[in-house]
Amino acid sequence: MAKLAFIGLGVMGFPMAGHLAAKGHELTVYNRTAAKAQDWVKKHGHRAAATPAEAAKGAEIVFACVGNDEDLRAVTAGPDGAFATMAQGAIFVDHTTASADVARELYAKAAALGISFIDAPVSGGQAGAENGVLTVMCGGDDAPYAKAEPVISAFARACRLMGGSGAGQLTKMVNQICIAGLVEGLAEGLHFAQKAGLDPLAVVDVISKGAAQSWQMENRSATMVADKFDFGFAVDWMRKDLGICLSEARRNGAHLPVTALVDQFYSEVQKMGGARYDTSSLIKRLNK
Repeated sequence: MAKLAFIGLGVMGFPMAGHLAAKGHELTVYNRTAAKAQDWVKKHGHRAAATPAEAAKGAEIVFACVGNDEDLRAVTAGPDGAFATMAQGAIFVDHTTASADVARELYAKAAALGISFIDAPVSGGQAGAENGVLTVMCGGDDAPYAKAEPVISAFARACRLMGGSGAGQLTKMVNQICIAGLVEGLAEGLHFAQKAGLDPLAVVDVISKGAAQSWQMENRSATMVADKFDFGFAVDWMRKDLGICLSEARRNGAHLPVTALVDQFYSEVQKMGGARYDTSSLIKRLNK
């Protein structure tokens, strides 16, 4: 069993760290709001640290799942960041959905210190984290990935090295681009069914047996029809992710007209007071 640290105990990190503890690894956890770290320790045991640097000291692998690029910089290379105390040969695995640029930046800083850095964003949402069935897409070097992958498997049903530094984040961007279009299509389909006088759930029951089937349809159509939007990944976070996608597209020349449009639709949901609604709330702007 490995000596690990986990930085960031939000809706994703809290259960992910729990799965690592359940596998028998030795954990030290850190969260910006210390009370959350204490709650985790009460539930799972082990210990909490006062800073990322303290949490990372002596750890073979340090995991992180924080909010954005700046949060990630703070917990790695900041004054009390994990890089300050990580030993040469240790591995930093970042599960934050962040930019490919920050992944490459921190990979270079880590390498200069003799540390390995793997960008490893996840897909599967809160339910996937709680059930230990996340999909993890990684960027980095072969040897540290090979050491980290068996540990990551504690909370993942799929994990793959997609290429060099930044490739994990780029793959997550593809994931979010695909989700944005799917959710908008589902929202428009359900809205159309309602306007046409059809039973939308009966429609879904039929078309989900054919080519229109998707995870979103199977898991979100009923709650969308019921006008319930408290199921995990929030609109605020989706807009952050789509902003990263659109910024990268401007750099690499990709054309994302649907993604840009859906991003604006989510901005309308925010203005409607839905910043904390889950991403299926696109239907709410159609039904207003």
